[in-house]
Amino acid sequence: MKRAGLLLLAVAPVATVAVYFLGGDSDSDASGADGMPSGTQRPYDQDKSAAEIKADDKLIAELPPGLAAPAKKELAQKLVTSAENSTLNWRGQYGYIEDIGDGNGYTAGIIGFCTGTNDLLTLVEQYTKDHPDNGLARYLPALRKVNGTDSHEGLDPGFTKAWKAEAAKPAFRKAQDKTRDSVYFDPAVRLAKLDGLGTLGQFIYYDAMVLHGPGTGPRGFYGLREAALKEANTPAQGGKEKAYLDIFLDIRTKAMKEKKAHRDTTRVETAQRQFLYDGNLALKTPLTWKVYGETFKVP
Repeated sequence: MKRAGLLLLAVAPVATVAVYFLGGDSDSDASGADGMPSGTQRPYDQDKSAAEIKADDKLIAELPPGLAAPAKKELAQKLVTSAENSTLNWRGQYGYIEDIGDGNGYTAGIIGFCTGTNDLLTLVEQYTKDHPDNGLARYLPALRKVNGTDSHEGLDPGFTKAWKAEAAKPAFRKAQDKTRDSVYFDPAVRLAKLDGLGTLGQFIYYDAMVLHGPGTGPRGFYGLREAALKEANTPAQGGKEKAYLDIFLDIRTKAMKEKKAHRDTTRVETAQRQFLYDGNLALKTPLTWKVYGETFKVP
């Protein structure tokens, strides 16, 4: 397995607001969660009125589905999994779990939920509400205790086995899909559309949301976007899509290099940046890209 380069190797600029969710790979800043239900917060429109949000919803409903189209969403999962797990078989990752030594405790499942970054805890809590007798429920006290740390206290030796066993159940797989969408995919695609970005731009936002987490600090997704907005206008603001995305990727790779676990930036440079320079803003197939020197193809 490889993950994060570690193993085996119109809308106005948005005011930064105090909303945090520790997800993805802890780049979302250790400022702490604010107690809001994960996936329901919208840091980028918290200050908008109900009428403004309704107008955004109307605008998005009138746009092409983009990355949300079933075939493109499937492609997005393959692209992310090529970087997270060195495979295109993202459905084979529901039972994946290991500590990759990045300071986030156990990394698990289809999107890399972590015991140290709140999203895995949220997943298990929500799943337990619907399935109280599941095999992970007994670990909830320990998961709450280790949240925000890399500790395994209360989890070893049985948690990894319990995760893999639960991942064999369709209900838990569905729960992983739901959390992935509500916390990462849907907010990223929504904001990308409001920024006037096409399918590639929507994927670039999504992959950044996955790796950096939806945090508002300087290394969280929303913080990275704020930094990009200081240097370029989005297409919705009258800017050029390619120029804006190029700057966003520059800012993102700089943030990645600041953290040891993410210093390999090939998921950007020999994948997303290459698609951008090829002019493939619609993310059309066939696609060929490299991550950590390994070549992947989608016909």
